[in-house]
Amino acid sequence: METAAADLGNTDSLSVKARLGAFFELTKPRIAFMLVLTSAAGFYMGAGGKVDLVLFVNSMLAIALLAFGVATLNQFLERAIDSLMERTARRPLPTGKVSSREALIFGLILCVGSELYLFFLVNTLTAILGLTVIVGYVLLYTPLKTRTTLSTAIGAIPGAMPPLMGWTAAANEITLGAWILFVALYLWQFPHFLAIAWLYREQYAKAGIRMLPVVEKAGKITAQQIVLFTVLLLPVSIGPFFVGIAGIYFLVGSILLGIWFLVASIKMARDKDSKRARQLLLTSVLYLPLFLALMVLDHR
Repeated sequence: METAAADLGNTDSLSVKARLGAFFELTKPRIAFMLVLTSAAGFYMGAGGKVDLVLFVNSMLAIALLAFGVATLNQFLERAIDSLMERTARRPLPTGKVSSREALIFGLILCVGSELYLFFLVNTLTAILGLTVIVGYVLLYTPLKTRTTLSTAIGAIPGAMPPLMGWTAAANEITLGAWILFVALYLWQFPHFLAIAWLYREQYAKAGIRMLPVVEKAGKITAQQIVLFTVLLLPVSIGPFFVGIAGIYFLVGSILLGIWFLVASIKMARDKDSKRARQLLLTSVLYLPLFLALMVLDHR
């Protein structure tokens, strides 16, 4: 019945404001904001601190539209799964506030529109990277979530694209500094998402999502990966200093942030409980904007 509601929609009794709110919710605006934030940092670094304001605004708007479209198509594909989990059951599709057809059309319009925006008003390279985000997240990561734990590693690739897209939007090339930002965000995602997966492992199991904490119930491998990727992040995170795009204040701050993140990861790996997982999740959410802010403020 829940799936039927999602397919047909239940929109007759909704006000215009409620309908617009439901479509806005489909875009996952909080996540989109974080993606645009990382893109903005990448743009600033790629521009060498000399920001073309018109290009910046066009780039951020296009990337925001891309994030909105990918999120919408993700929810379209996962509408049946979302109805099985408490944390997602009240989303617009499971509740029927938006029909499946409407979500599909809305998501396609946003994705196609963002690609055209990037191609004509930013540059071809960034548009190509945007296309890899759509393919990687919507067509690979989303369906693989119910098939293999490797989906996290695959999904982390499009997840790490925003700073790279920001960089190429400004510079129209991919340099070593851009790759460092990409790798840093790629590694950051593992402790972040594994903490989420640990917190919601029972709901994921019910929905058939094969995240590592679901498949490996003891949590030993999950704990090892959380610590491993946080350790790997430490040397990568200080890379901007060694390639000459950030200064000594960034270096010191980045090391301190990395140690803070690592301590939270070790505590989670040691105790393997929900309290530590929430602490790790909060640490990861705070770490990323602080890291980016340090880099931008001490750019050279």
